[in-house]
Amino acid sequence: MSSIPIDDLTRSLDLETLYCEEEHTAVDIDTSDINRPGLQFAGFFDYFASDRMQVLGKVEMNYLEQLNPVVRDERLDVYFSYDIPCLIVARDMEVPEYIMKYAKKYKRPVFSSKRVTTALINKLISYLDSQLAPRVTRHGVLVDVYGVGIFLAGESGIGKSETALELVKRGHRLVADDAVEIKKVAENRLIGESPELIRHFMEIRGIGIIDIKSMYGVGSVINNKPLDLVIYLEFWDEKKEYDRLGLSEEYTDILGVKLPKLVIPVRPGRNLAIIVEVAARNWRLKKLGYNAAKELDDRLNALIEMHNEEDDL
Repeated sequence: MSSIPIDDLTRSLDLETLYCEEEHTAVDIDTSDINRPGLQFAGFFDYFASDRMQVLGKVEMNYLEQLNPVVRDERLDVYFSYDIPCLIVARDMEVPEYIMKYAKKYKRPVFSSKRVTTALINKLISYLDSQLAPRVTRHGVLVDVYGVGIFLAGESGIGKSETALELVKRGHRLVADDAVEIKKVAENRLIGESPELIRHFMEIRGIGIIDIKSMYGVGSVINNKPLDLVIYLEFWDEKKEYDRLGLSEEYTDILGVKLPKLVIPVRPGRNLAIIVEVAARNWRLKKLGYNAAKELDDRLNALIEMHNEEDDL
């Protein structure tokens, strides 16, 4: 179960706090599903999803108004006795005292939203999906190059930050340096961002900490970016055979998602920024169905086949 700070919840969803005990600093939640308590107000509590955030719309509010006060009090008493995370009232509707009475009795937080019910639910589900997504922090640099989210990995001191800095200078955007928070927002989709504390900062050995946003402008940074490609930088090993054709593809697994991986050897004289740009453009071409290595291989095979046919003649 995850805890979402109430301050973050109200700020992100633009909610007004109608009631919340001082001891409630966070909302405990483990699902992004939402419950509208119409059936519960009608007296049906079987299969009540009390672990979900509760959203009260115009229909539920009008139904409560028409109920016999005695019956209404009984059902609200039972409803709030369940350990619901919180209740959010849509459309900026005035919350009657009979609701607040039982919310205070069982210490259930109550919030109000100006959004219509459908818009509130859509926004709330999107927010919870993001907050509850599985996540991991990886050492590396995340950059946006030609719209491709590239995660630069490798040993400390290999030149990841310097490569990212050169890319920023060439017009691309920095997402995160040193620590990248990666979360799985869909079955095959990862989003990377920087921890709030070090967002837009970069460490350059010999200089220290620099502020990319202040130095290169707001267009040089972006808060988050989907991960599309992993580039692993390593010191050149003369004994190792590096891929020179690109026919074979290597993948790496992050949070159960397979991402294409390139291993780029580093040695003096190699312009890593240009290599990363080429890798981004090549990835986009492959997504469009064109593979240069395969095209060359097909041409060679066709040429060999033609010569074989001539020899047969």
